[in-house]
Amino acid sequence: MKLETLGKNILTVEVTHISSHGIWILAENDEMFLDYENFPWFKEASVKQILNVQEPSPNHFYWPDLDVDLSTDIIKNPERFPIKSIL
Repeated sequence: MKLETLGKNILTVEVTHISSHGIWILAENDEMFLDYENFPWFKEASVKQILNVQEPSPNHFYWPDLDVDLSTDIIKNPERFPIKSIL
């Protein structure tokens, strides 16, 4: 028996874990950690808001319920992109 993929994988980004320290997302087999110190928008967000993440273009992630846009580069190198807004 041969198994085939019947359709295109439409899940491009997924939140894999939420903890008291931050969240983990998985995109293109790359798991990334977003700690609350560098990404404070997620600390008080609901699980529903955090799980509602989209990838409108490659390496660009958007949480519409939180109005947060982040790139892979920002997530992996937060020290290069200091927070510009105050909560």
